[in-house]
Amino acid sequence: MCGIAGFINLKGVQNLELSSALEDAAQALNRRGPDFQSTYHPNPTLGFAHARLSIIDTSGSANQPMSACDNRYTIVFNGEIYNYQELKERLEKEKQEVFHTVSDTEVILSMFHHYGKSCVHSFNGFFAFAIYDKEKNETFIARDRLGIKPLLYTQTKDTFLFASEMKALLKFGIQKDLDFVSLQQYFQFNYIPNPATVFKGVFKLRPGHSVTIDSLGGVKEDRYYSIPFTKKYANLSYEKAQSELVHHLDKAVQRRLVSDVPLGSFLSGGIDSSVIATLAARHQANLNTFSIGFADNPYFDETKYANLVAKKIKSNHTTFSLSNADLYENLHDILDYIDEPFADSSALPVYILSKKTRQHVTVALSGDGADELFGGYNKHQAEYLVHQDNLLNTLISIGGPLWDKLPKSRHSKLGNLFRQLDRFAQGKKLDTPERYWSWCSISSESYAGKLLKTDLGKSQAEFLSRKRDILKQFTSANDINETLYTDMQLVLVNDMLTKVDLMSMANSLEVRVPFLDHELVNFAFQLPGEFKVSKNGRKRILKDAFRDILPAELYSRNKMGFEVPLLQWFRSDLKALVLDDLLADDFIEEQNIFNIDAIRELKKQLFSSNPGDIHAQIWALIVFQTWYKKYMD
Repeated sequence: MCGIAGFINLKGVQNLELSSALEDAAQALNRRGPDFQSTYHPNPTLGFAHARLSIIDTSGSANQPMSACDNRYTIVFNGEIYNYQELKERLEKEKQEVFHTVSDTEVILSMFHHYGKSCVHSFNGFFAFAIYDKEKNETFIARDRLGIKPLLYTQTKDTFLFASEMKALLKFGIQKDLDFVSLQQYFQFNYIPNPATVFKGVFKLRPGHSVTIDSLGGVKEDRYYSIPFTKKYANLSYEKAQSELVHHLDKAVQRRLVSDVPLGSFLSGGIDSSVIATLAARHQANLNTFSIGFADNPYFDETKYANLVAKKIKSNHTTFSLSNADLYENLHDILDYIDEPFADSSALPVYILSKKTRQHVTVALSGDGADELFGGYNKHQAEYLVHQDNLLNTLISIGGPLWDKLPKSRHSKLGNLFRQLDRFAQGKKLDTPERYWSWCSISSESYAGKLLKTDLGKSQAEFLSRKRDILKQFTSANDINETLYTDMQLVLVNDMLTKVDLMSMANSLEVRVPFLDHELVNFAFQLPGEFKVSKNGRKRILKDAFRDILPAELYSRNKMGFEVPLLQWFRSDLKALVLDDLLADDFIEEQNIFNIDAIRELKKQLFSSNPGDIHAQIWALIVFQTWYKKYMD
């Protein structure tokens, strides 16, 4: 696991400013790669930077940038190739290749030498890498199939720049022109969907895509992978499908146990992480497992379920019990690390879990991706219910006006129920794509229009174009797999994976996600929707496939989330920050980004007797304002 950055001058002209920025770019990525930083600068028109977190072959011979074939090829690589040993044996046998390290990095170079750009089809893993071919004066850049590892890029008429994080890209002096369509999306979702970023002209390379920069300065982007979603489902019985799922997932976990440094597994007590830890324990004795508990929030504390699993699989289990004070203590560290607005507040416990886990291991397995593959969210069950003709569905719809009047909040069990009933009733009135859009949103489309001072009417066409691109998979067929496929493109890569990557890398911890093994993903999308979500609940096949090996107590509990006490903080510890600093009238007017009357109204509601869920909108503003002061002032 590492961080990468680089520049390529498209016109072959030396740029001394870019050359001098290489070292700074590498240093900006030091938390992604604290073990070693170095650069490669073979000529005045190209430079690579690398920051290394040593996982496989921790010796200095595996440091990067790495060159091979008489220095013809040079690579900077972020990620892991789990099947590198199989590929290495193949290369030794079929190509008489001689290797000088025991690293997966050298295997990538050899595969590229023999198979060219098609080598990406052979890799099982997560990655973002750039390879320079000195003989052809050509650079090949690729990102993994599901977008587990990030890669940003920007192109001017003269230069192509890339980096793992925005903070490294900024070291090259890129133009910082705010993209107001991206801001509109950010205040609607709490994140900015790919390929856009907060800056115009800066993009996230899409999952399963590559870029080639040829000797003449031509830049071509290609898609080498897409989830094989044909809607022609495999003719498997439910029992056979369960067996196949167990096989694929067990294989995926085994692959992700390769490591030359200490390895463990997150264990929340939910089905997903419990399955991963249980399978890992079959193949690794004395597995280290880690849970996080919430001392001040017993309603959200799942440690008793994690303890049951740990006891059953006989793992070396560690529980980190956190108070609200512990959460608050890390708040400003997270705000400081975020280099593009990202307002999913669940990043806070992920950050702390990663920080504390890193004190014990360097690699951790996670259960991320299962919800998007098998239908684990409330919206998935709600989408199923929308299409059912039953009394409950009818009553919820009839009660729409009532739900609208009742108090709604995530901070109480009853208020959260009213909130969910209201969202269901409102969503039922919409067609499937618009319902999905609504249920994925934190705020309405009109909210950003009122919040932002700029005339969004001028950019409405671009906003609608991005929206259509996200929703293009939906048809008239009521297939839950359409929702899951869209989740893989929107929610998974832009929210869940971004959150895990940011928070783990801030603590130099590598997190591996077996559910996102591309062979397992391909299999999951061969299964009909009723195998995943039905009247029997969410993630049906995943739960049934592992029912015999997990504690029965896990099946008699509801899926839990965790609410960071933002409202409490905004009204106490962070009150001065809100009123006198980040959302102060004079600062808002100075920025000329927000409608000051809209900001005043939000602050008024925040401190009213009925704030509802306004804290989520305030948090998105606080994240943005903190980012703005650090990177735009």
